[in-house]
Amino acid sequence: MDGIRTAQEIGAELRAARCRMRLTQAEVGKAVGYSASAVSRLEAGRMRLEYDRLLALAASLGIPADRLTATPVPGRAVVGTVGRPADEEDAVRRRNLLTGAVAIGVTATIGAPSAAAAAAGGDPATGLEDYLFRLPSAAPVPLGRLVQETAGARSDFRAARYTDLGRALPGLLAAASATWEEARGHEREKANVALARVYVLAAELALKQHSDAAWAAADRALTAARASGHPVPIGEASRVLAITMRRSGNCPTAVRHLTREAQELDTGQAQTAAVRTTLMLTAAYSAATGGDRSAALDLLGAAEEETTRREAAVPPGLFTVDATRTQVDVYRIGVLNALGTPDEGVNVARRINIASMPTPERRARAWTDTARMWHSLGNGRQTFAALRHVEQEAPQEVRRPALRALTSDLLYAPVRVPGVREFAVRTGASPAWRRTRRPVPAQPWCGRADTAGGG
Repeated sequence: MDGIRTAQEIGAELRAARCRMRLTQAEVGKAVGYSASAVSRLEAGRMRLEYDRLLALAASLGIPADRLTATPVPGRAVVGTVGRPADEEDAVRRRNLLTGAVAIGVTATIGAPSAAAAAAGGDPATGLEDYLFRLPSAAPVPLGRLVQETAGARSDFRAARYTDLGRALPGLLAAASATWEEARGHEREKANVALARVYVLAAELALKQHSDAAWAAADRALTAARASGHPVPIGEASRVLAITMRRSGNCPTAVRHLTREAQELDTGQAQTAAVRTTLMLTAAYSAATGGDRSAALDLLGAAEEETTRREAAVPPGLFTVDATRTQVDVYRIGVLNALGTPDEGVNVARRINIASMPTPERRARAWTDTARMWHSLGNGRQTFAALRHVEQEAPQEVRRPALRALTSDLLYAPVRVPGVREFAVRTGASPAWRRTRRPVPAQPWCGRADTAGGG
């Protein structure tokens, strides 16, 4: 192909086309199967491709074939360009190029576990710290699409599909950040809400896996939420930040933070009242974890009164948690467990209709607290029955570090419970797991052990 232009000239064409479409080298590389560094070398003229591969790359960027040769190629055009203005063609080609790529992060794999690692019990939060501090490259996306993809990630969390969520988060965070940077006026306000909620999801996933990345994600969520000025995302972000405070052993600070945020919410609107309820429930559990029985029960009672006032209305859907009477009862079991009086939760557990709870993640959380209650009471069979319910509701939930630890305790209990050993192997809590995986380090929990991963 003697008519091909020099590598430097072709590189300049590739770079110009990419910039015209407002794409990064990483985005182009991911969409066509090259690394960002390979695209960089191509644009600098330091790397050559075979002609058919060069044509394919050029076509993806909307470069006519005759721009790659020293002499025009008669009648040669990129498929799909006829009849469209240049700007429209660029926009269409850019959308096509980014379908499924890192711009929105639906299939992003940076910092995410492989399918094989997930099948072997890999941590869905692997790489969270890395990509929180160095997001992958991404281009801004329309706000409507960002909101839609955020809703999809929220669905993964609520369905306890943590591996899928871990894969999606890097690109979604990058796209949300890029969109926020370019947004102005009212659009920036909306972008802040979306960005806050993506960081809330990152914090929730990190909390589930006992990752220190929860601190950074929760702090960024609250910063973006406050910038939006909307009370609901502020409350959502405040809740996950307070959980990180509790996890670090600072229960009193968590309680003060939550109660202060709850007091500032307007209870005249259904959704803000529901957020206030979730803040009080988390504050109750935090107080109980710190050993403050009086404050824990007072906050729990206040949350119950709030739900009673709203029980005639359909509870509004919140982002990751709920504010219903059933949810209050689940928290009551958790509070009583944390206070060291699990026997007081037995009647509460018997009256709860866990099946009525709206999401697998919340149902699994309810069964988890029930399992802890029976475990504290020394009833291995009931503990195992509750753990089996967790597995039925959300298979990935039962592989979390806290639940594997509970399963391991059950496995080595003096009284053997049929089926536990098989369950331990299936969920990664078997002796083989203990030999091959690094144990979760001890944390400076305040008061009794706080392993719920929620709250």
